[in-house]
Amino acid sequence: VQLVESGGGLVQPGGSLKLSCVGSGFPFSDYAMRWYRQAPGKERELVVVVSTTGVNTNLADSVKGRFTGSRDNAKRTLYLQMNSLKPDDTAVYYCKTSFKLRDWWGQGTQVTVSS
Repeated sequence: VQLVESGGGLVQPGGSLKLSCVGSGFPFSDYAMRWYRQAPGKERELVVVVSTTGVNTNLADSVKGRFTGSRDNAKRTLYLQMNSLKPDDTAVYYCKTSFKLRDWWGQGTQVTVSS
């Protein structure tokens, strides 16, 4: 199993970014996917769960109305659209799935929101 995130970078407050996570080594379309983030000095937190059909659940209160998870099963890709970004959104963003009784994580992509 391999998960590879991309799309992070430096963005000004109020800006947007779209993260991607490509999955391989497992039946991508059959498994829910998750986005997490970890800010410096803080615990890793769940951002959103994206069901096999793209339904968002468990969206963190801090990102409601601004972030949306989606997926393209044909491309084996999970997305996180982030709008109206704030400095508090600065973190490393990870995708995760659970397959064969264990959790699998990507390497993370850094998002920095700063003027």
